[in-house]
Amino acid sequence: MNNKNIRYKDYKRLMDFFNPIEFNAEQWVSMAKNAGMKYITLITRHHDGFSMWDTKYSDYNIMHSPYKKDIVKLMADECHKQGIQLFLYYSLLDWGRDDYPHETGKTGHGSGRTGKGDYAAYLQFMKNQLTELLTNYGTIGGIWFDGHWDQTQPEGAADRTSRINWKYDEIYGLIHQLQPQALIGNNHHMAPFAGEDFQMFEKDLPGENKSGLSFQEASLQLPVETCETMNNSWGFNITDDSYKSVKQLLHYLVKGAGRDVNFLLNVGPMPNGKIQSEFTDTLKAIGQWMQVNSETIYGTRGNIYPPQDWGVVTVKNKTYYVHILQKPAQQGYIFLPEFKDKIKAASLRADKKNLKFKQTQEGTFIYLDIVKLDNIDTIIELNMQ
Repeated sequence: MNNKNIRYKDYKRLMDFFNPIEFNAEQWVSMAKNAGMKYITLITRHHDGFSMWDTKYSDYNIMHSPYKKDIVKLMADECHKQGIQLFLYYSLLDWGRDDYPHETGKTGHGSGRTGKGDYAAYLQFMKNQLTELLTNYGTIGGIWFDGHWDQTQPEGAADRTSRINWKYDEIYGLIHQLQPQALIGNNHHMAPFAGEDFQMFEKDLPGENKSGLSFQEASLQLPVETCETMNNSWGFNITDDSYKSVKQLLHYLVKGAGRDVNFLLNVGPMPNGKIQSEFTDTLKAIGQWMQVNSETIYGTRGNIYPPQDWGVVTVKNKTYYVHILQKPAQQGYIFLPEFKDKIKAASLRADKKNLKFKQTQEGTFIYLDIVKLDNIDTIIELNMQ
């Protein structure tokens, strides 16, 4: 809608033939669980303003489409049934509503709005919708906000102060009042604001900024999450066949764990509600890897030892998991500079073979002369004293 400068009154006609009759909440949730996911973040309302639930505060919602079923309820019920956390994505910006402060926003200018925004009215609208989402669908793991960046200078600018006062104290206060356990995150591409419970990175691992969106430092106080797509598109794109491989996505997952970062992997369903085979096949393969190696990911901490050219280290209790993701530059060993914690034993996780190691003032050498490197991730266990 924004990229094509489609007028809102024309874009809304899509609602009249939005009918994802192949959507199956049980299949979606099972697919996520089998891939090793621990929580699902469901888009309830994106920047186009279409609400995927039975809301009383906008007629532009799924109950007025031919489908006429509350997707949020179907997903919430299934997540609760299968025991997986449900987070809800909610857009702060709206490309269609007149009361959104569109004059100061940097997107949505082709939608045909001519009036003046009224943030007080728009804020109340958001509060009303968030109250529905946090009252009618059982326990919610968290709220995932997006769109703050519409009211700021671009990422990397010296001053990214918002052009409007979003009144986050009121929004966040309402969420924590209705569901105190719900985590709040905001995809503003900055350091966390007061009241937020986790920090987001978009299409980037902390410190890399390959996307040009991530100039912020990773929080050392709050959990951190990064989100990435399975091809190059967030939503279904029939011409986008740039699918990331199983290896690429597992490396993203492992590198994230080594940096103490959760991985939110985006899946864009087809218009009929099904997930395309390129995605389901990849997720199945990721799940198979996780069944064998999840101990080196779940419940571990990263940033205990800095990432290296060859890979990363994750830690759980007195076990260090050394993930070799790239062939080391040195022949026959990896070197961990300044690694001086005392090692009791080193072994290859795949077959439990003991490995030789040497600890010096400069760091630690782990010898790989009996190791055949795995195509995806060679994992070495270090048992510490």
